[in-house]
Amino acid sequence: MHVTLVHVAVKPAHIDDFIEATRKNHEASIQEVGNRRFDVLQSSENPEQFILYEAYTSAADAAVHKETAHYLAWREAVASWMAAPRRGVPYSGLLPRD
Repeated sequence: MHVTLVHVAVKPAHIDDFIEATRKNHEASIQEVGNRRFDVLQSSENPEQFILYEAYTSAADAAVHKETAHYLAWREAVASWMAAPRRGVPYSGLLPRD
């Protein structure tokens, strides 16, 4: 399993906009072939901080995600709302094994 934790810092004035745009991306992403999880997490301590937990069956499936219309629309919509560039950290999913 290929997992990416995407760290996002959002400008305070755009938190609600970011959540709505990310909801749309989430809903389409979980329908993709190869998607295992697409969780959107917001820090309880700092509501400007988000993590997107993206799990795909393979790195190839994750790469296909980055070519989808919904991802490209999300990326364009949220770009100016970020307080800093987003940072994706790749992981290999070990468990569960299914």
